[in-house]
Formats: sequence, structure tokens, C-alpha cells
Amino acid sequence: MFVSLTERLSGIFDGLKKRGALKEADVEAALREIRVALLEADVALPVVKDFIDGVKDKAVGQEVLRSVTPGQQVVKIVHDALVEMLAPADAGGAGLAVDGNPPQAILMVGLQGSGKTTTSAKLAKRLVDRDKKRVLMASLDVYRPAAQQQLQVLGEQTGIPVMTPVLGEQPVAIANRAMDTGRREGYDVVILDTAGRLVLDQDMMTEVVNVRMAAGPSEVLLVTDAMTGQDAVTIAKEFNEKVGVTGIVLTRVDGDARGGAALSMRAVTGKPIKFMGTGEGVGAIDAFDANRVAGSILGMGDVVGLVEKASQVVEQE
Repeated sequence: MFVSLTERLSGIFDGLKKRGALKEADVEAALREIRVALLEADVALPVVKDFIDGVKDKAVGQEVLRSVTPGQQVVKIVHDALVEMLAPADAGGAGLAVDGNPPQAILMVGLQGSGKTTTSAKLAKRLVDRDKKRVLMASLDVYRPAAQQQLQVLGEQTGIPVMTPVLGEQPVAIANRAMDTGRREGYDVVILDTAGRLVLDQDMMTEVVNVRMAAGPSEVLLVTDAMTGQDAVTIAKEFNEKVGVTGIVLTRVDGDARGGAALSMRAVTGKPIKFMGTGEGVGAIDAFDANRVAGSILGMGDVVGLVEKASQVVEQE
């Protein structure tokens, strides 16, 4: 996903690593380039500013560890700052809160075309396979032709029960019927796939808020396409302010998008990225790992490991 950003950053770091000692001016010049690379990758300006300030405070005047070049140490500082930017503020916030009184509702929200319906099925399958939960799915999308059928087909593919659509039934009524069925038939989790729109609009928000009030979900997951670009930040902000999001799921991470919007969403909403869709198959969803993503953005895992080892040696001494 971050191919062009990775290439840009690798070039900047290669220049730094060749120098024996780094002066403040070297760090400043590198940070200016990193700033441009992040902005070009669609990271939001306020997020870039905070990120660069944080790295600068740590990088300038830092005592350099023995056996590590100053350039390598800067790579590690940038890596740690990326992890901090992507990781949930509370380590417990990374998983799904579905262990309360059953049935626990998960509300899937987002724009049309973001991959909500497919992601609903992927999450359901993951909860069944990994967490041994009994899961029921329900489509609340009464607008898009064949939306409810799409979830039925995915249910058949994954072997996960889906609420049978009733002609003319409205979203809040469907949510209530799904929760009643969940209680009556002993389901642990009910996944509610809400309708998206092509653009953010008040009607959609009001509907989602009403469904939320009816179902009382333990999770409200914003599903968003990693290729959306700068708009992703506006979308995330709007959903978080109006509906209250508990986490983010990134889809199409396997694409070659610039990916910077994904970095911004976590920082702008303060909500964790919980999962990322990594392909077409119903099993193609991974828990989001900030360390792994930061490592793949920098493409410098060997350098980060080297600096970590060096700092452990210093601590032992």
C-alpha cells in the first residue's frame, strides 16, 4: 500500500546512513524531505506537523549509541514515531469488544463502495473460526439493489447465518428483529451491515444514529477504502463526531495507493485501526499491527533491529 512512500523514505535514510556524524542541519534537511514525502502520500497536514515535531525533538541532540551510526538511530526514532502514530492509545483497544452479555452487536458503517458488506462477512468468519463465537449477520441496506442478497450469498459462502430480508422493513426494525433473534436463538454476536451513500449526508447519519440507539452496539466499526486519499480524514472525522466510532477497518490495503490517509485517520479520530482487508477472499483480513505496518513503510527492519540490540547492550552495561 505504501510503495511510493517507502521508496521516498528509503532514499532519504540512505543519504543519512552514509554520514558518520549528523549535525542538526542534516537532521533538519532530512525532516524537510520526510515532511514532503508524507504530504505527497496524502497524510493530513496537522498530522504531518505533529509527527515531524515529535521526531525532531527526539532526533536533534540525541546521544548516539556505540556501534550505531547517527543515521541508523534517526531511522529508529522515525520508526518509533510511526508506531506511536498508528498504535491504539490503549493497548486493550486493538481487539473487538464482544465478550459482554450476548448478543453483542457490531455496527458496520462507511460510505458506499468502501467494502462494508464483504468486511462484515470476513469479520464474522474470523469470529467464528478464531474466537468460536456464534455469529448472525443482518443487512440494513434497503436502498442499494441486491445489497441484502449480496450478504445472503456471502453467508452461504462462509456458512454464517444471515437474517432473511422482509419486504418493506426499515433499517431500525431490521436491527431490532436481528437483536431479538440473537437473544432468542443464543447468538454471541450480531453484525449489522448498514447502508452507505456515495457521499456523506445527513439522512445517512441520522439513520445510523437511530440504529445505534436501537441496537446498543459494543463496536461501531468505520470501514474505509485505503485508496480514498485525503477525503478519508473528513469521512472519519464526520462519522466519529456524529455516530461515535470505536475502531477503523481499512480495505484494499493490497492496492498500490499512497496510503497516507490511513496514517491520518488514527491520529485525527483518536480511534484505533483494528483490522485491514488484505485481499478478495473471505479469510483475507488481518488484525492491524502498528509495528509491522511501520516496518513495511520504512522498509528498514534490519536497521531498527540493530538499534534496538545496541540500546539493550547499553542498558545492560
